[in-house]
This record gives sequence, C-alpha cells and structure tokens, in this order.
Amino acid sequence: MKLARKLVGTLMLASLATGALAAGTLDKVSAAGSITIGYRDSSIPFSYLNDQQQPIGYAMDLCARIVDAVKIELKQPNLKVAYQPVTSATRIPLLANGTIDLECGSTTNNVERQKQVSYTITHFLTANRFLAKKADKLNTLADLKGKTVVSTSGTTNIKQLTELNASRNLSINILAAKDHAEAFLMVETGRAAAFVMDDILLAGLAAGSSNPTQWQVSPEALSLPEPYGIMLRKDDPAFKSVVDSAMVNTYKSGAIKQIYAKWFTSVIPPKGINLNMPMTATFSNLVASPIDSPDPVAYK
Repeated sequence: MKLARKLVGTLMLASLATGALAAGTLDKVSAAGSITIGYRDSSIPFSYLNDQQQPIGYAMDLCARIVDAVKIELKQPNLKVAYQPVTSATRIPLLANGTIDLECGSTTNNVERQKQVSYTITHFLTANRFLAKKADKLNTLADLKGKTVVSTSGTTNIKQLTELNASRNLSINILAAKDHAEAFLMVETGRAAAFVMDDILLAGLAAGSSNPTQWQVSPEALSLPEPYGIMLRKDDPAFKSVVDSAMVNTYKSGAIKQIYAKWFTSVIPPKGINLNMPMTATFSNLVASPIDSPDPVAYK
C-alpha cells in the first residue's frame, strides 16, 4: 500500500511537471515564482565559478539581462533566480525535463542540437585560428608557408589544417601534439612556429602563460565561424520571443560592447588574467544584425 501511494505521488508530480512545461516556460516560472539558470563551473570566461563559488561570466551577464526582461514580462519584479550546475552531458536533459529554464554557457548552436532544444541570438563566434609569437609577425595562413606548425591530435583543427596545407600547396610541416598543453609548449620553446586551435582556447592559453604579452591569436580565421548560444526549451515561442528581445536590445543599445570588453579585453577573476581578445569584425556584424542560425555560413 505504501509503495502504491509513493508511485501515485511520483506520477502526480511528473504529471504536474509535464503540464507546466506544456503550458510554457513563462507560465512555469510565473507559477513557481522563480527561474532556474543552468551554468558551467569552468567554462572561462563564459560561465564559471569565482573564488566565492558563485557563477559568473559573459554568458551569465547576458542571462541576467534576460531574467530582467522576464521579470518585466511577468510583472514580477521580485522573481527569484536559482542556479543549477550543468555539464556537457546533463545540460540538454536538464533543460528538456524542466530542471533549468536557460542554459548559460559556451554551447554550440548546431542543426543536430536544434532537434532537441532551441537557442536565442548567438552570443559568441569561435573559429579555427593560430597562436604565434608577436615578434614573428605571423598573421595569415600564407605566412605559415614552409614552417613547422602544431595542432592537437584527433581534433577537427588538425584535419582542417592538413586539408588547407594540401589545397594551397603551403608545404607546412604539421606536428600532432597529444594535448593542448603540449602543443602550446612546442611553440613556446621554438619547436613550432604556430599552434592551430579554436581561438578562444588559444586566448586562454596565452593569458595563462608566464608572458601573455608575447602572444597573438591570428586575425585571419582558418574556418567558418562556430556560433555559441544560450539554450532554452524547444517549441516555446512565447518565452523565446522575450529572450530574443532581451538579447537584441542588449546588442542594439550598445550594452554588448561593455559586457564583451568586461570579459574578453579586461582582467577577469579569480586569477586576474586578460584574454586580450577584441571583438572580431564577424561578431560586430552579428551585433549589427542579430541572428540565431546554427549554420556557420550565415555568419560569413
């Protein structure tokens, strides 16, 4: 009998959760009096924990503006904000089952994920670039002709580099490192002229090095942009409209410039590093004409 009662209770809770989600996120949040933000604990500078174990970051600042828009939409200025840690494995399931209402991190918006979730306006564009010493004045792929270049084994970056090397007849000597740290060390010690990888990862490695000012991430991208977006539940047009409007207003008002500078060209906690990664022309174009497309070609 006790087991039966527990089962009935569980089914009732599941039914209530399903009903709340079916009604939409705005109704769910309004009824609960709170909105739950999913965050990453170490996705610097997008979403991570500071030395007080509080979630901070670029994506978290953008989500704070979205929450403010939700408060206005629901006429609930005292709406509570709860925080839930997520991982790459749990972020989509926890969003789908209603545990979180927004996922604020560094999640790529692609066609495959769009089958399960929705995204708001793209908030960052990463691409395949290379890191080199400023003194070497290597700015473009053509500057690497005939040089020794390293990338990390098993990545799409090294595959891309290999294809470009062949198609453009650059005679680059490509080395495969076991991990990012080894690849960076090879450039640092002169065994390679450049390290090819995602630009945001390169910026982080340079910022955390013993001499950050000696490094430069290439102005030229070696790939199409990869869009990052804040996730929300699929098929919820009312909530997406509020979220998208908040993002567009952030861009059109110019507030995005201050938020971006705070996290990408200024000293950030807790270690006081500066990624020294100014806004690219491609991202500036996105700010001028905001979109949420998962297609890299849309950002060319």
